[in-house]
Order: sequence, then structure tokens, then C-alpha cells
Amino acid sequence: MSYHFTSEPVDDQVVTDTTNLNRFDDEAFKELMTLIFEFLVDPQQSAQLISQLEAFAGQRGVGAGALKNVVRSLLFVFKCALKKSITPAHLSSDLALLGLSAEKSDHIGDLWKSNLVGLSRTAVSQTLNVNQLVDMEWRFGVTAGSSDLRKVGNTFLQVKLVVDRGTDTESIYMELTLPQFYTFLHEMEKARATLDYFS
Repeated sequence: MSYHFTSEPVDDQVVTDTTNLNRFDDEAFKELMTLIFEFLVDPQQSAQLISQLEAFAGQRGVGAGALKNVVRSLLFVFKCALKKSITPAHLSSDLALLGLSAEKSDHIGDLWKSNLVGLSRTAVSQTLNVNQLVDMEWRFGVTAGSSDLRKVGNTFLQVKLVVDRGTDTESIYMELTLPQFYTFLHEMEKARATLDYFS
């Protein structure tokens, strides 16, 4: 089968978990989807999601382990769908291919459509927090002596970038010619303008 949210083969557990969603009545299904989409829009509330899922499992008489598997599979599908920027209609058709009923697939498609801006904003903010530039140092120099006569008198720029990798920082060193530096500077200014636009 071919899906829009991934080009890889889908694990059987994801298909089973998606099909198990059909067992929920409409009210329970909509409540669960609301919890999941609230988490997707604001992932900082992960502790709140866990407590809400435990309460949901207790109220609905659902096994906590089974519910955890269903939520994990749905989050996998939704995060892949965000990475691929698929439309609500494509998401609905993919969920139907995974075994979800048409009515429930359409409900998720509607939620996807109404939350798309918040989901995209969250995805962008998470993407930009990884590999965040913390510090930059640079040194300008001129080649005074070289075995290659053509290189004498060339200008260069040594750049040290300190990048936050999430768990630690990493120093990245580059040596650029003056034209390469101006190209690099131009790309950094474009990136800054894009960030300013979205914030």
C-alpha cells in the first residue's frame, strides 16, 4: 500500500492500533483526539497529557497499555504527516487505508485542518531549536607566505560557530575565502529575515 505520510513500509502495530480506534464510541474518540491535538499544538504539556490519558483510560475502562500504544502510533502518523506537509484529505485517506472508519478519518481530517497553523508553528519551533547558533567568533587574515605564489596576498576568514545540539554544544570551524564569506553572510541574512517574518 502507498501512503502519503510516509514512503517507508508501515509497521503492523501502527495498523493494529489505528484499527483499534474503531472500538471507541464517538464521544470517547472525539475526546481522545482533542487530547492528542492539544498535545501536538503544545508539546510542552507532555506531563499533562500523561495524566489526562490515565484519567481517560480509567473513565472509559480502557487498558492503559493499549491506550498508550494507540496514542504512540497516532503520534507517529501525525508527526510523519507534519514532516511531509500532507493535506487533511490525504491524512484522512491514509487513516482509512490503515483501517480507521471513514467517519473517524474525516473527523481527524477536520481536526488537522482546523489545527494546521498551530501544528506547523510547533513543528517550525521544534526544528529551529535544534542546532541553534549560540556563539560565533571570526578572524580575518591575509596569506603572507605560501609555496604557491598565487595564494600570497589572498584574504581569508576563519569562523568558529558554537551550536547547541540539544544535549551539549559543538564547535564548528570553517575557513572561507572572502567571496565565500559574503555568500555565507548573505545566506545568514536571508535566514534571519525568514525567522523575523515567522516570529
